[in-house]
Amino acid sequence: MEELYRKLEKYRDSDYYPFHMPGHKRNREAAEGALAESYGLDITEIEGFDNLHQAQGILMEEQKRAARLYGSGQSYFLVNGSTCGILSAVFAVTEQGGKILMARNCHKSVYHAVYLRELETVYLQPGMAAGKSGENLGISGGIEPEAAAEALREHPDCRAVIVTSPTYEGIVSDIRSIADIVHSYGIPLIVDEAHGAHFGFHEAYPASSTGLGADLVIHSVHKTLPAMTQTALLHWMDNGHGNSLHRQEKSLVDKRKLEKYLKIFQTSSPSYVLMASVSRCMGIVEKEGRERLNRLLKSRCRFLERIKECFYVRVFDAAQSAGNTSMQCDPCKLVIGIRENRLTGQELYDILLEKYHLQMEMASAYYVLAIMTMMDTQEGWTRLAEALLQIDDGLKRAVLRQEEIARPEMRGSKAEGYRPEAEQRYKTIILNTEMTISEAYDAEYESVKATDSAGRIAAEFINLYPPGIPLAVPGERLAEAVTEGLMHYQRCGLHIQGVENGRIRVVKEK
Repeated sequence: MEELYRKLEKYRDSDYYPFHMPGHKRNREAAEGALAESYGLDITEIEGFDNLHQAQGILMEEQKRAARLYGSGQSYFLVNGSTCGILSAVFAVTEQGGKILMARNCHKSVYHAVYLRELETVYLQPGMAAGKSGENLGISGGIEPEAAAEALREHPDCRAVIVTSPTYEGIVSDIRSIADIVHSYGIPLIVDEAHGAHFGFHEAYPASSTGLGADLVIHSVHKTLPAMTQTALLHWMDNGHGNSLHRQEKSLVDKRKLEKYLKIFQTSSPSYVLMASVSRCMGIVEKEGRERLNRLLKSRCRFLERIKECFYVRVFDAAQSAGNTSMQCDPCKLVIGIRENRLTGQELYDILLEKYHLQMEMASAYYVLAIMTMMDTQEGWTRLAEALLQIDDGLKRAVLRQEEIARPEMRGSKAEGYRPEAEQRYKTIILNTEMTISEAYDAEYESVKATDSAGRIAAEFINLYPPGIPLAVPGERLAEAVTEGLMHYQRCGLHIQGVENGRIRVVKEK
């Protein structure tokens, strides 16, 4: 099979003249440098290049290759990110105004689907992940199968279940057991596996949900695989239950219905540059994936060996989290924190960025997150290790001097001077749902001070971004613990969506 990006290169170098979109006409004068190179590959649906919404040629073959790699019944290229895959998946398995069982730590795109579909929600609360030594960094754990079973016993009218695995920090739920429970009720399981597109290609990594009984699986290939931002895959499993105790005679997901919503939520002008990126990515995974993932594991081991002399700097390991023997962790995620609150997560993030020019994925109140992939270089691993060793050495010397840590590069930083206390660490706060998300999001609202919002019903999504998991959703009654947490996160220098100038939108009281 001729891969898409190769065919685009040939067309770029041919003498075909474009009397069609896009308007730059592959003319290098329309851009400069590397961007001009991309323009040369940027076409629309022309003869010989197929149509994503009714693929019959090269795009059909590319999607078939992805399906073979992941073991799915059919895989779909997504150029609107995982978001359009999640929207399409939720709409395909629910009816307007229906009921869905979902993990409370789902991405905001799931909540947007719930809003648009006017669904009633029942939540699965993830536990808190603790490290081997019992430390709590405020990281959400996985979803326990028993919690799914109990929720479905209490709410058998739920028409679908959706969970996020792995989490942003790399914690994986027991999808096989959850799938068996969900299928015993004759309903489908959607897994938002956006951060796990690399799963299943090496035995030392978690297995992909495509082989564990899930009915629909969404992958952001750009997050952990070598593809361009905004690219993703949606996998439909042909009955999906080869490894399930509760086999079905036919798929629990209507493929035609799924494709209908893909046409609605995905652009009608898909980018061939982005699709070529997915094509190239699948080629690398197919030919070099296992070898590169093995190389990543070796680099990770060398990195951990190099920094084991650190006292204050430590890499969080939730693999043996107390009371959760089913939990797995993704080796590609490095959650790096500082003992004794010597530095907040934001301070560590800023030091690594400003002093060492190392850009982390995100900062929380207590840690930074680094995402490693099969494309990382040894230079990157070495630079991070050396930076952490130097930071740890500075902390040791500062403590010995019984002085505050001298950090001239932090003057004026967002978190300067704030020391979060151990008891302030995030705890799961379960809020009462007073209205559906759709009712509250569309209701008349007023803006109140965050400090005065306890007891009011949220009219807006409130979340830290990244990762985009709501601390409160429209329709939930805000508790004092939430407002205290928001103030805490602001003092830590974190960005909170849904809070503007210290004010929150709440449902207007009549």
